[in-house]
Amino acid sequence: MAEEKKKKGKQINIELPEGVAEGVYSNLAIISHSHSEFVIDFVRLVPNVAKAKVKSRVIITPEHAKRLMKALAENVKKFEAQHGSISEKEQNPFPAMNFTPTAQA
Repeated sequence: MAEEKKKKGKQINIELPEGVAEGVYSNLAIISHSHSEFVIDFVRLVPNVAKAKVKSRVIITPEHAKRLMKALAENVKKFEAQHGSISEKEQNPFPAMNFTPTAQA
């Protein structure tokens, strides 16, 4: 599958391999940075499991991090215009992991 994107009159073909197109689910992102890069670790927390795993790591430049921040803000604004406000519940930095079963087998 290829997508084309125009930038300054040029076209860029972007290939999206099938394995990558499936995506990776994450319910926690940890962001750190140095003077030359931002590191974003996407983590999946699983109920009743004490150890969480980083499922994907993305390393970007500070300039790209700022462009990503603006693009996310723009997309959230568009999403809310179409679907309504996204509620923000006050929460701890890490989601609660004290899920309890609601059914027995």
